[in-house]
Amino acid sequence: MEKWGDARDIKNASASRTGVDLSGESPQPFSQNITGSSDGDIVPGTLVPFAFYAQPVNERLAFGFGVYAPFGSKTDYEDGFIGSNLGNYTELRVISAQPTVSYRFNEQWAIGAGITYNRVDGELHRQVANPFVAGSPDADLDARIEGDDDGWGYNLGVMFQPVPETTLGLTYRSKVSYTLTGDYRATDPTGLLDLQAPERLQRDAKLDLTTPETVNFSATQQMTDRLKLMAGASWTRWSQFEQIRVIDPNNGEVITEEPQSYSNAWAYSLGGEYQLNPQLALRAGITLDFTPTSDRFRSARIPSDDRRIFSIGAGWSPTDDLTLDFAYSYLTERGTQVDQSRQDHETLPVPNVTSTYSADYKNEAHGFGAQLSYRF
Repeated sequence: MEKWGDARDIKNASASRTGVDLSGESPQPFSQNITGSSDGDIVPGTLVPFAFYAQPVNERLAFGFGVYAPFGSKTDYEDGFIGSNLGNYTELRVISAQPTVSYRFNEQWAIGAGITYNRVDGELHRQVANPFVAGSPDADLDARIEGDDDGWGYNLGVMFQPVPETTLGLTYRSKVSYTLTGDYRATDPTGLLDLQAPERLQRDAKLDLTTPETVNFSATQQMTDRLKLMAGASWTRWSQFEQIRVIDPNNGEVITEEPQSYSNAWAYSLGGEYQLNPQLALRAGITLDFTPTSDRFRSARIPSDDRRIFSIGAGWSPTDDLTLDFAYSYLTERGTQVDQSRQDHETLPVPNVTSTYSADYKNEAHGFGAQLSYRF
């Protein structure tokens, strides 16, 4: 089980809106600065549970089963957020269930494979300019999109021990393609759309999403009877994530379209474990996680940059069968900037409003982990 809490320092935030107001007898162009808050505490503490079970059949063959969360993201800005026209709530949750089988050929080689059943849920919120009173932020629509789907994937792994003190591992996690289906709902505080275009306030919604394949390499070296060193590298094909594009499946109209243009990214980690005594092991590590986002397309929904993660932990074994593991991680990101603009699609086939948002971000997070392992 893990729990993460995030804090973001947002400075120099500004937002504006330009477009055409349709509230008068004739359309009128307008341009205005938007006011609001930018508190920065946008990711509340989030619990991430997981569970694994392994059952040896004999000295070579074993079966296992795991339930875990391979992907997830959440941002929740405060009420009155200055950039709410670009996005004030975003959440993506993926839960995977995986049966696995492994086979050890000899003292050097072992392989494993598993099929994954994956369930995804997504939710997007933002304030949308009211097409009939576009020049009045107080008349903005509270727009929400929700959807879900499931999909299948697979994992493959191989382990090689050239000598008993050295273990090398390589794993591959496949991409999983989803078509999230759900609905778009908007609330109009003025009631104008309820009277003139109620069909624009509630619609079916569809989003195509592919979570990326990943390749992980790890190396473990037993330096002494007490000291063990570990290193790893991970490559993720984030280029699969090109845009957030939600459409109405009944007529193909675009409801919302936000380019992301992610690029493939690497992460590197280094750690160590020291067996202080037969009951207590101490651990520490560092991870460098390079962002897939780009300066051009970084958004208020996912305002991330390169990360450094520092971790410490301990494992306590009061008996031979039971181990309790605890860990603390501190995540800090490189300072970055969001400079975003977009046209509204939600309420009219032809967009008539362009919203912009700009701010400097400095992000950090604290993570706490706990795990109980019991050997039957």
